[in-house]
Amino acid sequence: MNTRSLVSLPDDDRVRLDAEAASRGRPMTHLVQDAVAEYRMRSRSRRGETLDELLCATAGLFARRATRPVDGAEQQRGLREEWPGAGAPVARRVRRAAS
Repeated sequence: MNTRSLVSLPDDDRVRLDAEAASRGRPMTHLVQDAVAEYRMRSRSRRGETLDELLCATAGLFARRATRPVDGAEQQRGLREEWPGAGAPVARRVRRAAS
């Protein structure tokens, strides 16, 4: 069920919203409903926390790890050493047939 709401917009926002609605072939009301729904999705996580709350809760997690941080290139070399053979496969150049 939808409830009607009165929204005051600056004239230039109203003109832009009308133009966008016309270009999409949709009523302005639908654009406003979509914008509100998108705002709600962006401002809340699945657990109901805001983005700011999530950022504060997870800040510094990498620094608090039990193991020491590993350089990305170092980690790749380590994984490649696990491969059978001499390590990373050799890249081959592929030629395209002349058109």
